[in-house]
Amino acid sequence: MVKISVEILTKKPAGFKMAIKIMVEIYQERVEHMSENWTEIKICVPSSKADLAGDIANMTVPHGIYIEDYSDLEEKALEIAHIDLIDEELLAKDRTKAIIHIYISPEDNPTEAISFLEERLSSCGIEYSIDRVDCAMDDWLNNWKKYFKPIPVGKKLLIRPIWEEDFDNMGRAVLNLEPGLAFGTGTHETTRLCMELIEEYLTPGTDFLDVGCGSGILSVAALLLGAGSAVGVDIDPLAVKTAAENARLNGVEGKFIGICGNLADRVSGKYQMVAANIVADIVIELSCSVPEFLAPNGVYIISGIIDTREQDVLDALAGRFTVLQRKTERGWVAMALKVKER
Repeated sequence: MVKISVEILTKKPAGFKMAIKIMVEIYQERVEHMSENWTEIKICVPSSKADLAGDIANMTVPHGIYIEDYSDLEEKALEIAHIDLIDEELLAKDRTKAIIHIYISPEDNPTEAISFLEERLSSCGIEYSIDRVDCAMDDWLNNWKKYFKPIPVGKKLLIRPIWEEDFDNMGRAVLNLEPGLAFGTGTHETTRLCMELIEEYLTPGTDFLDVGCGSGILSVAALLLGAGSAVGVDIDPLAVKTAAENARLNGVEGKFIGICGNLADRVSGKYQMVAANIVADIVIELSCSVPEFLAPNGVYIISGIIDTREQDVLDALAGRFTVLQRKTERGWVAMALKVKER
């Protein structure tokens, strides 16, 4: 399965609203049919009902959904503190409404999907309107790009999507990014928290290991911040390919090695820093194996942990690691750790 994502949440924290959430999942065997026309269904609901309506929409198809909810646009922009996140077109959006977009493949029946939506939304007492639009697959594969703008991370980096040509680097090192079909754009809290900790603990010449590298954003960030080498490992061959391309886009391909496979089976050596921006269950699973890859006094950076699973992760790490620092944002947790001295 291939994932295209700007924001991927394993669980949404209570009371948390995204201005834009895009999650598209498409089965690998359908990728070769991307030129065929799909049907886009747009469901307009009150912003206060966006989460519930989104859950209903998710029941209709496995292929994709994204939600436009601008009700907290200024708040989110102020937190990120970057003016490019708000333009006149976004400011003109209706803050009282959310629009849910779902995509129906050529093999499926959009009329049945609309009937299902109408029945479920009505039974839940949600006011709605539904529009149906034919669209080429290429349209919605690329629509999300207009919401992905250059964004500063930490004190030294600026993430720039490669299609953005007019931008101010703000005196920062520019990380050029083409996320392709792999996870990792820097817009999500988990990635930003992880990059901030990498910046804080990385020393020049560090050998860096990126577990579950996705787009390679952490590896490239580490290299731009002064790492001597970076190894990115991922079970998804598409992610490894994307990571290698992003290393090339930033002129650090000579210092990056991408490996497709499991950590224990395919990686060897010792690293001054290991980073894993994944989910809590995988962090827990890795707790036994990561110490063997850490050099003496090495730092282990973990992220992707929803706050309701933090204690589970700490319990798994307790016997092997000491917490150096903990960072949180919007219900997500990241930590810097070191192996306990025996």
